[in-house]
Amino acid sequence: DNAPVEDVPSPTFTLVQTYDTGSVEIWHADLYRITHPDDIEELGLAQAFDTAICLVEWPDRLGSLLPAGALQLSFEQGEAETSRTVSITADRTWHDKLDPVLAALKSAVS
Repeated sequence: DNAPVEDVPSPTFTLVQTYDTGSVEIWHADLYRITHPDDIEELGLAQAFDTAICLVEWPDRLGSLLPAGALQLSFEQGEAETSRTVSITADRTWHDKLDPVLAALKSAVS
């Protein structure tokens, strides 16, 4: 795999970090400090939903701007301090796309 390696800092203070992979742009947004969905418009995030992969922390801050059919991941502390439990919420449009990803994750963890 010739994928470029890049540090991925949390965008807590910048609100949005973007990464250009060559084939698709990735937006990583931390909306913790957003107080109103109108602020999302100023960031350009609403438009990015149409053209980029958008990873959004604190998606509840999107309000009505949350895209229909968005894939949602919830992380919780596991029993051990270094473990996490991930819950995935998705509508039916994600079913076929997620099956191979989930199968690969299960085999990697086993």
